[in-house]
Amino acid sequence: MALVVIVTRDVPYRYRGFLSSVMLEIAPAVYLSPRMNAGVRTRTWKILADWYQAEPQGSIVMVWRDLNEIGGVGIKNLGDPPRELVEVDGLWLVKRLS
Repeated sequence: MALVVIVTRDVPYRYRGFLSSVMLEIAPAVYLSPRMNAGVRTRTWKILADWYQAEPQGSIVMVWRDLNEIGGVGIKNLGDPPRELVEVDGLWLVKRLS
């Protein structure tokens, strides 16, 4: 189980209700789960992605510990601009995708 953080921006209100039911809202539009397993994380993201596909508004980013990814951090995005972690000369940088 790993720490999961989801940040939303300018999304419909139902996202807030759903995310508050499975995570702690530690600041406006910032949700945290200290011990969310991969199955719950995947199902939560699927619901968010399905809703976003039906009504694309705002943006959502989810980050979690993933030792198989660069920097040990997994990132998923919905909305603009998508980002990914890249390693450059031993530094981890966030790259905007076009």
